[in-house]
Amino acid sequence: MRKFALSLAALAVLSLNARAADDLGKKTFETCAACHSLKAGENGVGPDLHNIVGRSAGTEPGFRFSGPMKRSGITWDDKTLTEFLRAPQEKVPGNRMPFSGIPDEAALKAVVQYLSTASK
Repeated sequence: MRKFALSLAALAVLSLNARAADDLGKKTFETCAACHSLKAGENGVGPDLHNIVGRSAGTEPGFRFSGPMKRSGITWDDKTLTEFLRAPQEKVPGNRMPFSGIPDEAALKAVVQYLSTASK
């Protein structure tokens, strides 16, 4: 019985941690939402991020990308999104996104996870 109670407690902690990460990802995305939408075809100042994971950089229809972004050869996944959102100008020098990056590693990890799930 004690092992069961400990297992339930561990599950509750994991659930709370996952919820906190989801909340942090959503909160961090609020900065992105000023220019980006998660809805297909809703390009704004930045391209929509609907189904961003698996997409080749610089290919979203209806958005005019910079030459460096189109030539970057990036396919967006957790690793490339993390690298780009940490330091956009380092990952793709000369891109037009006026954003210096997300320095907080917890927020960065959370927003990448949020994008992976919320953009579908």
